[in-house]
Amino acid sequence: MNQQALSSFIWSVADLLRGDYKQSEYGKVILPFTVLRRLDCVLEATKPAVLAEYAKQQQAGINPEPYLLRKAKQGFYNTSPLDMKKLMGDQDHIRENLYSYIQAFAPQVRDIFERFEFHIQIDRLARAGLLYQVTEKFTNIDLHPEAVSNGQMGLVFEELIRKFAEISNETAGEHFTPREVIRLMVNLLFIEDDEVLSKPGVVRTIYDPTAGTGGMLSIAGEYLEEHNPGARLTMHGQELNDESYAICKADMLIKGQNVANITPGNTLSEDGHPHTKFDYMLSNPPFGVEWKKVEKEIRREYETQGYNGRFGPGLPRVSDGSLLFLLHLISKMRPAKDGGSRFGIVLNGSPLFTGGAGSGESEIRRYVLENDLVEAIIGLPTDMFYNTGISTYVWILSNRKPAQRKGKVQLIDASGFWQKMRKSLGSKRKEMSDEQITEITRLFGGFIEAEKDGKPISRIFNNEDFGYSTITVERPLRDENGKAVLGEKGKLKGKPQPDAALRDTENVPLGEDIKSYFKREVLPHAPDAWIDPDKTKVGYEIPFNRHFYVFEPPRELAEIDDELKQCTDRILTMIAGLSA
Repeated sequence: MNQQALSSFIWSVADLLRGDYKQSEYGKVILPFTVLRRLDCVLEATKPAVLAEYAKQQQAGINPEPYLLRKAKQGFYNTSPLDMKKLMGDQDHIRENLYSYIQAFAPQVRDIFERFEFHIQIDRLARAGLLYQVTEKFTNIDLHPEAVSNGQMGLVFEELIRKFAEISNETAGEHFTPREVIRLMVNLLFIEDDEVLSKPGVVRTIYDPTAGTGGMLSIAGEYLEEHNPGARLTMHGQELNDESYAICKADMLIKGQNVANITPGNTLSEDGHPHTKFDYMLSNPPFGVEWKKVEKEIRREYETQGYNGRFGPGLPRVSDGSLLFLLHLISKMRPAKDGGSRFGIVLNGSPLFTGGAGSGESEIRRYVLENDLVEAIIGLPTDMFYNTGISTYVWILSNRKPAQRKGKVQLIDASGFWQKMRKSLGSKRKEMSDEQITEITRLFGGFIEAEKDGKPISRIFNNEDFGYSTITVERPLRDENGKAVLGEKGKLKGKPQPDAALRDTENVPLGEDIKSYFKREVLPHAPDAWIDPDKTKVGYEIPFNRHFYVFEPPRELAEIDDELKQCTDRILTMIAGLSA
Protein backbone atom coordinates (compact mmCIF):
# COMPACT_ATOMS: atom_id res chain seq x y z
CA MET A 1 0.00 0.00 0.00
CA ASN A 2 1.49 3.34 -0.98
CA GLN A 3 1.81 6.19 1.49
CA GLN A 4 -1.06 8.22 0.02
CA ALA A 5 -3.48 5.29 0.06
CA LEU A 6 -2.42 4.43 3.60
CA SER A 7 -3.00 8.00 4.78
CA SER A 8 -6.44 8.06 3.09
CA PHE A 9 -7.36 4.80 4.79
CA ILE A 10 -6.34 6.04 8.23
CA TRP A 11 -8.16 9.30 7.51
CA SER A 12 -11.33 7.32 6.88
CA VAL A 13 -11.46 6.71 10.64
CA ALA A 14 -12.64 10.32 10.81
CA ASP A 15 -15.96 9.15 9.33
CA LEU A 16 -16.55 7.11 12.48
CA LEU A 17 -15.70 10.03 14.76
CA ARG A 18 -17.84 12.61 13.00
CA GLY A 19 -20.59 13.89 15.31
CA ASP A 20 -19.03 12.66 18.57
CA TYR A 21 -15.78 14.55 17.96
CA LYS A 22 -15.10 17.99 16.52
CA GLN A 23 -12.91 17.98 13.41
CA SER A 24 -10.13 19.66 15.38
CA GLU A 25 -10.12 16.68 17.81
CA TYR A 26 -9.68 13.85 15.29
CA GLY A 27 -5.91 13.82 15.74
CA LYS A 28 -6.26 13.01 19.45
CA VAL A 29 -7.65 9.60 18.43
CA ILE A 30 -6.02 8.85 15.08
CA LEU A 31 -2.39 9.67 15.94
CA PRO A 32 -2.04 7.47 19.06
CA PHE A 33 -3.98 4.61 17.43
CA THR A 34 -1.64 4.78 14.41
CA VAL A 35 1.38 4.58 16.73
CA LEU A 36 -0.22 1.71 18.70
CA ARG A 37 -0.93 -0.31 15.56
CA ARG A 38 2.60 0.26 14.25
CA LEU A 39 4.17 -0.95 17.53
CA ASP A 40 1.73 -3.89 17.61
CA CYS A 41 2.85 -4.94 14.10
CA VAL A 42 6.57 -4.45 14.83
CA LEU A 43 6.38 -6.76 17.88
CA GLU A 44 4.15 -9.44 16.34
CA ALA A 45 6.89 -11.76 15.06
CA THR A 46 8.75 -11.96 18.38
CA LYS A 47 5.68 -11.95 20.66
CA PRO A 48 5.66 -15.72 21.50
CA ALA A 49 9.39 -15.67 22.38
CA VAL A 50 8.95 -12.57 24.58
CA LEU A 51 6.02 -14.11 26.50
CA ALA A 52 7.94 -17.35 27.07
CA GLU A 53 10.99 -15.44 28.29
CA TYR A 54 8.82 -13.26 30.55
CA ALA A 55 7.27 -16.32 32.25
CA LYS A 56 10.70 -17.90 32.67
CA GLN A 57 12.34 -14.82 34.26
CA GLN A 58 9.33 -14.14 36.51
CA GLN A 59 9.61 -17.67 37.86
CA ALA A 60 13.33 -17.14 38.49
CA GLY A 61 12.61 -13.82 40.23
CA ILE A 62 15.01 -11.94 37.92
CA ASN A 63 14.48 -8.47 36.38
CA PRO A 64 13.24 -9.56 32.94
CA GLU A 65 13.83 -6.30 31.00
CA PRO A 66 17.26 -7.00 29.37
CA TYR A 67 16.14 -10.52 28.39
CA LEU A 68 12.86 -9.24 26.92
CA LEU A 69 14.62 -6.59 24.85
CA ARG A 70 16.92 -9.24 23.43
CA LYS A 71 13.99 -11.51 22.52
CA ALA A 72 11.93 -8.65 21.07
CA LYS A 73 14.92 -7.53 18.91
CA GLN A 74 13.70 -3.96 19.49
CA GLY A 75 14.27 -1.20 22.04
CA PHE A 76 10.88 -2.05 23.60
CA TYR A 77 8.57 -4.97 24.34
CA ASN A 78 5.05 -5.88 25.51
CA THR A 79 4.37 -8.57 28.14
CA SER A 80 0.59 -8.89 27.63
CA PRO A 81 -0.77 -12.08 26.04
CA LEU A 82 -3.07 -9.71 24.15
CA ASP A 83 -2.44 -7.96 20.87
CA MET A 84 -4.82 -5.87 18.74
CA LYS A 85 -6.23 -8.89 16.90
CA LYS A 86 -6.98 -10.68 20.19
CA LEU A 87 -8.65 -7.52 21.53
CA MET A 88 -11.26 -7.98 18.80
CA GLY A 89 -12.35 -11.28 20.36
CA ASP A 90 -13.95 -9.67 23.42
CA GLN A 91 -16.17 -6.75 22.46
CA ASP A 92 -17.71 -6.37 25.92
CA HIS A 93 -14.37 -5.80 27.67
CA ILE A 94 -12.56 -3.80 24.99
CA ARG A 95 -11.82 -0.84 27.28
CA GLU A 96 -10.33 -2.86 30.16
CA ASN A 97 -8.35 -5.07 27.78
CA LEU A 98 -6.98 -2.12 25.81
CA TYR A 99 -5.82 -0.47 29.05
CA SER A 100 -4.21 -3.72 30.16
CA TYR A 101 -2.45 -4.13 26.78
CA ILE A 102 -1.00 -0.58 26.84
CA GLN A 103 0.16 -0.94 30.47
CA ALA A 104 2.13 -4.06 29.49
CA PHE A 105 4.45 -2.09 27.18
CA ALA A 106 7.96 -1.13 28.29
CA PRO A 107 8.04 2.14 30.34
CA GLN A 108 9.34 4.28 27.46
CA VAL A 109 6.35 3.23 25.33
CA ARG A 110 3.85 3.89 28.14
CA ASP A 111 5.29 7.42 28.32
CA ILE A 112 4.39 7.92 24.64
CA PHE A 113 0.72 7.12 25.28
CA GLU A 114 0.70 9.26 28.42
CA ARG A 115 1.94 12.22 26.34
CA PHE A 116 -0.93 11.59 23.93
CA GLU A 117 -3.31 11.48 26.96
CA PHE A 118 -4.61 8.35 25.29
CA HIS A 119 -6.52 7.14 28.38
CA ILE A 120 -8.84 10.16 28.05
CA GLN A 121 -9.68 9.22 24.45
CA ILE A 122 -10.21 5.53 25.33
CA ASP A 123 -12.78 6.54 27.96
CA ARG A 124 -14.44 9.01 25.63
CA LEU A 125 -14.67 6.52 22.76
CA ALA A 126 -16.07 3.88 25.12
CA ARG A 127 -18.78 6.27 26.38
CA ALA A 128 -19.71 7.09 22.77
CA GLY A 129 -19.89 3.37 21.90
CA LEU A 130 -17.11 3.79 19.32
CA LEU A 131 -14.08 2.16 20.96
CA TYR A 132 -14.56 -1.30 19.44
CA GLN A 133 -15.22 0.05 15.93
CA VAL A 134 -12.20 2.39 15.96
CA THR A 135 -9.90 -0.33 17.35
CA GLU A 136 -11.19 -2.74 14.70
CA LYS A 137 -10.53 -0.20 11.94
CA PHE A 138 -6.88 0.08 12.97
CA THR A 139 -6.50 -3.66 13.53
CA ASN A 140 -7.31 -4.12 9.82
CA ILE A 141 -4.44 -1.84 8.70
CA ASP A 142 -1.23 -3.67 7.82
CA LEU A 143 1.55 -1.61 9.34
CA HIS A 144 4.17 -4.36 9.47
CA PRO A 145 7.68 -3.09 8.60
CA GLU A 146 7.76 -5.36 5.51
CA ALA A 147 4.64 -3.61 4.21
CA VAL A 148 5.39 -0.06 5.37
CA SER A 149 9.01 1.08 5.74
CA ASN A 150 10.17 3.42 8.51
CA GLY A 151 10.53 6.20 5.94
CA GLN A 152 6.96 5.67 4.70
CA MET A 153 5.71 5.63 8.26
CA GLY A 154 7.37 9.00 8.88
CA LEU A 155 5.59 10.42 5.82
CA VAL A 156 2.26 9.07 7.09
CA PHE A 157 2.73 10.81 10.44
CA GLU A 158 3.69 14.04 8.70
CA GLU A 159 0.65 14.05 6.43
CA LEU A 160 -1.73 13.28 9.29
CA ILE A 161 -0.28 16.04 11.46
CA ARG A 162 -0.49 18.52 8.59
CA LYS A 163 -4.14 17.65 7.99
CA PHE A 164 -5.02 17.96 11.67
CA ALA A 165 -3.13 21.23 11.94
CA GLU A 166 -5.00 22.65 8.95
CA ILE A 167 -8.48 21.76 10.21
CA SER A 168 -7.77 23.05 13.71
CA ASN A 169 -6.08 26.24 12.42
CA GLU A 170 -2.82 25.29 14.10
CA THR A 171 0.58 25.98 12.67
CA ALA A 172 1.69 22.86 10.83
CA GLY A 173 5.21 24.23 10.44
CA GLU A 174 5.67 24.07 14.19
CA HIS A 175 5.55 20.30 13.92
CA PHE A 176 7.69 19.47 10.90
CA THR A 177 9.78 20.78 8.01
CA PRO A 178 9.28 19.90 4.30
CA ARG A 179 11.36 16.87 3.42
CA GLU A 180 13.24 18.44 0.53
CA VAL A 181 14.42 21.29 2.80
CA ILE A 182 15.70 18.70 5.29
CA ARG A 183 17.41 16.75 2.47
CA LEU A 184 19.17 19.91 1.35
CA MET A 185 20.30 20.70 4.90
CA VAL A 186 21.52 17.14 5.49
CA ASN A 187 23.48 17.24 2.20
CA LEU A 188 25.13 20.52 3.20
CA LEU A 189 25.89 19.18 6.65
CA PHE A 190 27.64 16.02 5.49
CA ILE A 191 29.18 16.95 2.10
CA GLU A 192 32.55 18.11 3.48
CA ASP A 193 32.82 14.98 5.64
CA ASP A 194 32.03 12.33 3.01
CA GLU A 195 35.51 10.82 3.34
CA VAL A 196 35.32 10.50 7.13
CA LEU A 197 31.73 9.23 7.08
CA SER A 198 32.55 6.51 4.55
CA LYS A 199 34.93 4.73 6.96
CA PRO A 200 33.51 1.43 8.29
CA GLY A 201 32.19 1.46 11.86
CA VAL A 202 32.19 5.24 12.22
CA VAL A 203 29.82 6.54 14.93
CA ARG A 204 28.61 10.14 15.03
CA THR A 205 26.05 12.07 17.08
CA ILE A 206 23.32 14.35 15.74
CA TYR A 207 20.99 16.67 17.68
CA ASP A 208 17.83 18.65 16.97
CA PRO A 209 16.68 21.02 19.77
CA THR A 210 13.31 21.54 18.03
CA ALA A 211 12.81 17.94 16.97
CA GLY A 212 9.11 18.04 16.03
CA THR A 213 8.14 14.56 14.87
CA GLY A 214 11.80 13.67 14.25
CA GLY A 215 11.93 14.27 10.48
CA MET A 216 15.34 15.95 10.47
CA LEU A 217 16.93 13.21 12.56
CA SER A 218 15.33 10.47 10.43
CA ILE A 219 16.47 11.90 7.10
CA ALA A 220 20.00 12.43 8.43
CA GLY A 221 20.00 8.76 9.45
CA GLU A 222 18.71 7.70 6.03
CA TYR A 223 21.46 9.72 4.30
CA LEU A 224 24.22 8.08 6.31
CA GLU A 225 22.77 4.59 5.87
CA GLU A 226 22.57 5.13 2.11
CA HIS A 227 26.17 6.40 1.87
CA ASN A 228 27.72 4.07 4.43
CA PRO A 229 25.59 1.22 5.83
CA GLY A 230 28.42 0.48 8.29
CA ALA A 231 28.21 3.93 9.92
CA ARG A 232 25.95 4.73 12.87
CA LEU A 233 24.30 7.99 13.80
CA THR A 234 23.07 8.26 17.39
CA MET A 235 20.14 10.68 17.52
CA HIS A 236 19.33 13.21 20.23
CA GLY A 237 16.54 15.76 20.39
CA GLN A 238 14.14 17.81 22.46
CA GLU A 239 10.54 18.77 21.68
CA LEU A 240 8.06 21.07 23.42
CA ASN A 241 4.77 19.81 21.91
CA ASP A 242 3.66 16.60 23.65
CA GLU A 243 2.06 14.99 20.58
CA SER A 244 5.06 15.71 18.37
CA TYR A 245 7.35 14.43 21.12
CA ALA A 246 5.32 11.22 21.38
CA ILE A 247 5.52 10.59 17.61
CA CYS A 248 9.23 11.41 17.48
CA LYS A 249 9.90 9.04 20.37
CA ALA A 250 7.85 6.26 18.74
CA ASP A 251 9.73 6.76 15.46
CA MET A 252 13.14 6.63 17.17
CA LEU A 253 12.08 3.57 19.16
CA ILE A 254 11.22 1.62 16.02
CA LYS A 255 14.52 2.67 14.44
CA GLY A 256 16.49 1.18 17.32
CA GLN A 257 17.61 4.50 18.78
CA ASN A 258 17.95 5.09 22.52
CA VAL A 259 14.75 7.01 23.23
CA ALA A 260 16.20 8.37 26.47
CA ASN A 261 18.06 10.74 24.10
CA ILE A 262 14.74 12.36 23.08
CA THR A 263 13.62 14.65 25.88
CA PRO A 264 10.45 16.72 26.40
CA GLY A 265 10.22 20.39 27.39
CA ASN A 266 11.30 23.88 26.35
CA THR A 267 14.88 23.78 25.06
CA LEU A 268 15.54 27.44 25.91
CA SER A 269 14.42 27.36 29.54
CA GLU A 270 15.16 23.73 30.45
CA ASP A 271 17.94 22.22 28.34
CA GLY A 272 17.29 18.48 28.17
CA HIS A 273 20.93 17.73 27.27
CA PRO A 274 23.04 19.90 29.59
CA HIS A 275 26.83 19.63 29.14
CA THR A 276 26.43 17.35 26.06
CA LYS A 277 28.25 18.19 22.81
CA PHE A 278 27.41 16.86 19.35
CA ASP A 279 29.11 16.23 15.98
CA TYR A 280 26.17 17.48 13.89
CA MET A 281 23.04 19.50 14.60
CA LEU A 282 19.93 20.54 12.67
CA SER A 283 17.09 22.83 13.64
CA ASN A 284 14.06 24.62 12.25
CA PRO A 285 12.97 26.77 15.21
CA PRO A 286 9.62 28.58 15.02
CA PHE A 287 9.85 31.82 13.00
CA GLY A 288 9.39 35.12 14.79
CA VAL A 289 7.97 33.64 17.99
CA GLU A 290 8.40 35.70 21.14
CA TRP A 291 10.20 34.29 24.18
CA LYS A 292 8.38 36.29 26.86
CA LYS A 293 7.18 33.14 28.67
CA VAL A 294 10.76 32.03 29.35
CA GLU A 295 12.32 35.50 29.56
CA LYS A 296 13.02 35.27 33.30
CA GLU A 297 15.05 32.03 33.03
CA ILE A 298 16.96 33.18 29.93
CA ARG A 299 17.88 36.58 31.39
CA ARG A 300 19.00 34.89 34.61
CA GLU A 301 21.32 32.56 32.65
CA TYR A 302 22.61 35.49 30.58
CA GLU A 303 23.31 37.69 33.60
CA THR A 304 24.72 35.07 35.98
CA GLN A 305 26.66 32.80 33.62
CA GLY A 306 27.66 35.06 30.71
CA TYR A 307 29.87 33.16 28.27
CA ASN A 308 29.86 30.11 30.58
CA GLY A 309 26.17 29.79 29.73
CA ARG A 310 24.52 29.66 26.33
CA PHE A 311 23.63 33.30 25.76
CA GLY A 312 26.88 35.17 26.49
CA PRO A 313 27.13 37.07 23.16
CA GLY A 314 23.77 38.83 23.71
CA LEU A 315 19.99 38.55 23.72
CA PRO A 316 17.73 39.40 20.76
CA ARG A 317 14.51 41.37 21.23
CA VAL A 318 11.76 39.47 23.03
CA SER A 319 9.54 39.42 19.91
CA ASP A 320 11.77 36.89 18.07
CA GLY A 321 13.68 34.08 19.77
CA SER A 322 15.20 32.39 16.70
CA LEU A 323 18.72 33.67 17.43
CA LEU A 324 18.50 32.13 20.91
CA PHE A 325 18.34 28.72 19.22
CA LEU A 326 21.41 29.67 17.17
CA LEU A 327 23.31 30.45 20.41
CA HIS A 328 21.98 27.26 22.01
CA LEU A 329 23.39 25.19 19.12
CA ILE A 330 26.76 26.98 19.33
CA SER A 331 26.94 25.99 23.01
CA LYS A 332 26.47 22.35 21.95
CA MET A 333 29.42 22.34 19.52
CA ARG A 334 32.15 19.85 20.25
CA PRO A 335 35.43 21.75 20.78
CA ALA A 336 37.53 22.00 17.60
CA LYS A 337 40.41 20.11 19.29
CA ASP A 338 38.02 17.17 19.81
CA GLY A 339 36.90 17.11 16.18
CA GLY A 340 34.53 20.09 16.14
CA SER A 341 30.95 20.33 14.89
CA ARG A 342 28.82 21.54 12.02
CA PHE A 343 25.17 22.55 12.16
CA GLY A 344 22.38 23.87 9.96
CA ILE A 345 19.54 26.08 11.15
CA VAL A 346 16.57 27.55 9.23
CA LEU A 347 15.89 31.23 10.03
CA ASN A 348 13.73 33.94 8.51
CA GLY A 349 15.24 37.15 7.11
CA SER A 350 15.15 39.10 10.37
CA PRO A 351 18.32 37.64 11.99
CA LEU A 352 20.37 38.77 8.96
CA PHE A 353 19.93 42.48 9.54
CA THR A 354 17.56 43.40 12.40
CA GLY A 355 19.11 45.60 15.11
CA GLY A 356 21.75 48.31 14.79
CA ALA A 357 25.31 48.31 16.19
CA GLY A 358 25.34 47.35 19.87
CA SER A 359 21.92 45.62 19.77
CA GLY A 360 21.57 41.98 20.88
CA GLU A 361 21.04 40.77 17.30
CA SER A 362 24.09 42.66 16.00
CA GLU A 363 26.25 41.38 18.87
CA ILE A 364 25.23 37.78 18.09
CA ARG A 365 26.12 38.29 14.41
CA ARG A 366 29.39 39.90 15.52
CA TYR A 367 30.18 36.88 17.71
CA VAL A 368 29.59 34.26 14.98
CA LEU A 369 31.49 36.24 12.32
CA GLU A 370 34.45 37.35 14.45
CA ASN A 371 34.81 33.76 15.69
CA ASP A 372 34.73 32.55 12.06
CA LEU A 373 31.80 30.18 12.61
CA VAL A 374 29.62 30.94 9.55
CA GLU A 375 30.39 28.76 6.53
CA ALA A 376 27.44 29.70 4.34
CA ILE A 377 23.94 31.16 4.20
CA ILE A 378 21.56 29.86 1.55
CA GLY A 379 18.47 31.88 0.59
CA LEU A 380 15.54 29.53 -0.14
CA PRO A 381 12.55 30.23 -2.42
CA THR A 382 9.44 31.76 -0.86
CA ASP A 383 6.36 29.55 -0.32
CA MET A 384 8.48 26.54 0.71
CA PHE A 385 7.00 25.98 4.16
CA TYR A 386 3.53 24.80 5.16
CA ASN A 387 2.77 27.70 7.48
CA THR A 388 4.40 30.75 5.89
CA GLY A 389 5.22 32.17 2.47
CA ILE A 390 8.09 34.39 3.69
CA SER A 391 11.74 34.24 2.62
CA THR A 392 13.79 31.76 4.65
CA TYR A 393 17.50 31.08 4.95
CA VAL A 394 19.61 28.07 5.89
CA TRP A 395 22.68 29.02 7.95
CA ILE A 396 25.55 26.49 8.03
CA LEU A 397 27.96 27.02 10.95
CA SER A 398 31.11 25.11 11.88
CA ASN A 399 34.08 25.43 14.23
CA ARG A 400 36.16 23.19 11.97
CA LYS A 401 36.13 25.03 8.67
CA PRO A 402 38.28 23.60 5.85
CA ALA A 403 41.37 25.73 5.11
CA GLN A 404 39.86 27.41 2.03
CA ARG A 405 36.82 28.59 3.99
CA LYS A 406 38.69 30.18 6.90
CA GLY A 407 37.82 33.85 7.30
CA LYS A 408 35.18 33.56 4.55
CA VAL A 409 31.40 33.37 4.24
CA GLN A 410 29.61 31.98 1.18
CA LEU A 411 26.21 33.36 0.24
CA ILE A 412 24.08 31.28 -2.13
CA ASP A 413 20.91 32.71 -3.64
CA ALA A 414 18.78 29.61 -4.24
CA SER A 415 15.52 31.60 -4.42
CA GLY A 416 15.14 30.60 -8.09
CA PHE A 417 15.69 26.88 -7.43
CA TRP A 418 12.11 25.60 -7.31
CA GLN A 419 9.32 23.97 -9.25
CA LYS A 420 5.60 24.48 -8.80
CA MET A 421 3.79 21.82 -6.80
CA ARG A 422 0.89 20.08 -8.48
CA LYS A 423 -1.22 20.80 -5.41
CA SER A 424 -0.53 23.42 -2.73
CA LEU A 425 -0.25 22.24 0.89
CA GLY A 426 -1.18 25.12 3.20
CA SER A 427 1.23 27.97 2.33
CA LYS A 428 3.56 25.57 0.52
CA ARG A 429 3.26 26.12 -3.23
CA LYS A 430 6.84 25.38 -4.30
CA GLU A 431 9.22 22.46 -3.91
CA MET A 432 12.83 21.68 -4.81
CA SER A 433 13.64 18.85 -7.19
CA ASP A 434 16.46 16.38 -6.50
CA GLU A 435 18.45 18.00 -9.32
CA GLN A 436 18.08 21.46 -7.74
CA ILE A 437 19.17 20.14 -4.32
CA THR A 438 22.20 18.54 -6.01
CA GLU A 439 23.10 21.82 -7.74
CA ILE A 440 22.95 23.85 -4.49
CA THR A 441 25.01 21.15 -2.75
CA ARG A 442 27.57 21.34 -5.59
CA LEU A 443 27.88 25.14 -5.24
CA PHE A 444 28.43 24.78 -1.50
CA GLY A 445 30.73 21.76 -1.70
CA GLY A 446 32.84 23.34 -4.44
CA PHE A 447 33.04 26.66 -2.54
CA ILE A 448 32.73 28.54 -5.83
CA GLU A 449 31.31 31.81 -7.07
CA ALA A 450 28.77 31.29 -9.84
CA GLU A 451 26.20 32.98 -12.08
CA LYS A 452 22.98 31.76 -13.67
CA ASP A 453 21.34 33.57 -16.59
CA GLY A 454 23.71 36.51 -16.07
CA LYS A 455 22.84 36.89 -12.38
CA PRO A 456 25.08 35.90 -9.44
CA ILE A 457 23.84 32.90 -7.43
CA SER A 458 26.93 32.20 -5.29
CA ARG A 459 29.29 34.80 -3.82
CA ILE A 460 32.17 34.59 -1.34
CA PHE A 461 33.01 37.34 1.15
CA ASN A 462 35.49 38.00 3.94
CA ASN A 463 33.94 37.94 7.42
CA GLU A 464 34.76 41.62 8.00
CA ASP A 465 32.86 42.64 4.84
CA PHE A 466 29.69 42.45 6.96
CA GLY A 467 31.04 44.64 9.76
CA TYR A 468 30.85 48.40 10.22
CA SER A 469 31.56 51.08 12.82
CA THR A 470 28.65 53.36 13.68
CA ILE A 471 30.15 56.77 14.42
CA THR A 472 28.25 59.61 16.10
CA VAL A 473 28.70 62.92 14.26
CA GLU A 474 28.23 66.02 16.45
CA ARG A 475 27.62 69.64 15.39
CA PRO A 476 28.02 72.66 17.73
CA LEU A 477 25.14 74.21 19.63
CA ARG A 478 24.92 77.89 18.59
CA ASP A 479 23.46 80.93 20.35
CA GLU A 480 21.08 83.45 18.74
CA ASN A 481 24.06 85.17 17.12
CA GLY A 482 25.21 81.95 15.49
CA LYS A 483 28.22 81.63 17.77
CA ALA A 484 29.20 78.17 19.11
CA VAL A 485 28.30 77.68 22.80
CA LEU A 486 31.30 76.45 24.80
CA GLY A 487 31.07 74.09 27.75
CA GLU A 488 31.83 75.52 31.19
CA LYS A 489 32.80 72.40 33.15
CA GLY A 490 33.83 68.77 32.88
CA LYS A 491 35.49 67.36 29.81
CA LEU A 492 33.55 69.78 27.56
CA LYS A 493 35.01 72.84 29.33
CA GLY A 494 36.16 75.32 26.68
CA LYS A 495 34.98 73.06 23.85
CA PRO A 496 31.89 73.47 21.65
CA GLN A 497 28.77 71.89 23.16
CA PRO A 498 27.02 69.39 20.86
CA ASP A 499 23.55 70.24 19.54
CA ALA A 500 21.40 67.09 20.08
CA ALA A 501 19.03 68.22 17.30
CA LEU A 502 21.87 68.14 14.74
CA ARG A 503 23.38 64.85 15.96
CA ASP A 504 23.71 62.20 13.26
CA THR A 505 25.29 58.77 12.75
CA GLU A 506 27.28 57.25 9.89
CA ASN A 507 28.15 53.60 9.24
CA VAL A 508 31.77 53.17 8.20
CA PRO A 509 32.82 49.80 6.68
CA LEU A 510 35.18 47.94 9.04
CA GLY A 511 37.97 47.79 6.50
CA GLU A 512 38.01 51.58 6.07
CA ASP A 513 39.87 54.17 8.18
CA ILE A 514 37.29 56.20 10.15
CA LYS A 515 39.23 59.50 9.95
CA SER A 516 39.66 59.22 6.18
CA TYR A 517 35.97 58.39 5.74
CA PHE A 518 34.95 61.35 7.95
CA LYS A 519 37.22 63.74 6.06
CA ARG A 520 35.88 62.59 2.69
CA GLU A 521 32.17 62.03 3.39
CA VAL A 522 31.24 64.41 6.22
CA LEU A 523 33.52 67.47 6.49
CA PRO A 524 32.82 68.79 2.94
CA HIS A 525 29.10 69.11 3.96
CA ALA A 526 29.59 70.07 7.64
CA PRO A 527 33.02 71.67 8.23
CA ASP A 528 32.22 72.29 11.94
CA ALA A 529 31.38 68.60 12.67
CA TRP A 530 33.38 66.21 14.84
CA ILE A 531 33.21 62.57 15.96
CA ASP A 532 32.39 61.62 19.56
CA PRO A 533 34.75 58.60 19.97
CA ASP A 534 33.00 57.41 23.17
CA LYS A 535 29.85 56.63 21.18
CA THR A 536 31.48 54.59 18.38
CA LYS A 537 30.06 51.04 18.17
CA VAL A 538 30.93 48.06 15.99
CA GLY A 539 27.99 46.33 14.29
CA TYR A 540 27.42 43.50 11.84
CA GLU A 541 24.65 42.87 9.33
CA ILE A 542 24.30 40.58 6.32
CA PRO A 543 22.30 42.43 3.63
CA PHE A 544 21.76 39.21 1.68
CA ASN A 545 19.54 40.50 -1.14
CA ARG A 546 21.71 43.56 -1.78
CA HIS A 547 24.62 41.29 -2.70
CA PHE A 548 22.57 39.61 -5.43
CA TYR A 549 20.85 42.71 -6.78
CA VAL A 550 21.43 43.25 -10.49
CA PHE A 551 20.62 46.71 -11.84
CA GLU A 552 18.13 46.67 -14.70
CA PRO A 553 18.10 49.97 -16.62
CA PRO A 554 14.66 51.61 -16.99
CA ARG A 555 12.88 51.42 -20.33
CA GLU A 556 13.30 54.19 -22.87
CA LEU A 557 10.96 57.17 -22.30
CA ALA A 558 9.63 56.91 -25.86
CA GLU A 559 8.56 53.31 -25.21
CA ILE A 560 6.75 54.30 -21.97
CA ASP A 561 5.07 57.29 -23.74
CA ASP A 562 3.88 55.01 -26.54
CA GLU A 563 2.43 52.52 -24.02
CA LEU A 564 0.62 55.32 -22.13
CA LYS A 565 -0.80 56.68 -25.40
CA GLN A 566 -2.16 53.24 -26.33
CA CYS A 567 -3.75 52.97 -22.86
CA THR A 568 -5.30 56.44 -23.10
CA ASP A 569 -6.64 55.73 -26.59
CA ARG A 570 -8.30 52.51 -25.33
CA ILE A 571 -9.96 54.38 -22.44
CA LEU A 572 -11.23 57.15 -24.80
CA THR A 573 -12.68 54.52 -27.15
CA MET A 574 -14.47 52.82 -24.23
CA ILE A 575 -15.90 56.17 -23.01
CA ALA A 576 -17.07 57.01 -26.52
CA GLY A 577 -18.80 53.61 -26.70
CA LEU A 578 -20.62 54.23 -23.40
CA SER A 579 -21.89 57.68 -24.43
CA ALA A 580 -23.04 56.53 -27.90
